[in-house]
Amino acid sequence: MPRRLATLLASGALALLATLTVASPAAAVTTAQKLSVLSSWTQTSASSYSSWNSARVNRAPWAEYNFDWSTDYCSSSPDNPLGFTFNLGCYRHDFGYRNYKAAGQFSANKSRLDSAFYEDLKRVCTTYNSVVRPACYSLAWTYYQAVSIFGSVAAVQQADIDRAARMKAEAEARAARTRA
Repeated sequence: MPRRLATLLASGALALLATLTVASPAAAVTTAQKLSVLSSWTQTSASSYSSWNSARVNRAPWAEYNFDWSTDYCSSSPDNPLGFTFNLGCYRHDFGYRNYKAAGQFSANKSRLDSAFYEDLKRVCTTYNSVVRPACYSLAWTYYQAVSIFGSVAAVQQADIDRAARMKAEAEARAARTRA
């Protein structure tokens, strides 16, 4: 019986502690905490992307971090070139750039942000038919080079998009001839 009573008292104390913790005002987010979350959301992995995207669609739990969620997607380059959906990859890239700049930590993180962007775009490409995937990878590489060298996908040239469009059209034509 004493063991059961001790367990009951301990669980009651834990429940009270949990209630007080939730009910008490939260301490302000420190710079270190903000940078830690920012880092976890801007890695090259699919899980990092998924965590960022979950936070993007449900920002309320992260409000006290004061992240800059603004975006112009792929700047003046197409957000979805040739129908390939690059817009969310561009959004996460903007998120990383804007928040690391605001924290004064951009230079130390730019290379990783650009690499994460490229990985995001390549993951998009894997969702397309293997026939058109090379054109998607070509555009992903072009977008990555633009941000890596110039710091903006605005540097993507129409000629680059036209080249990928030719690749896509030729691949689709070959696939159609094969099916016929």
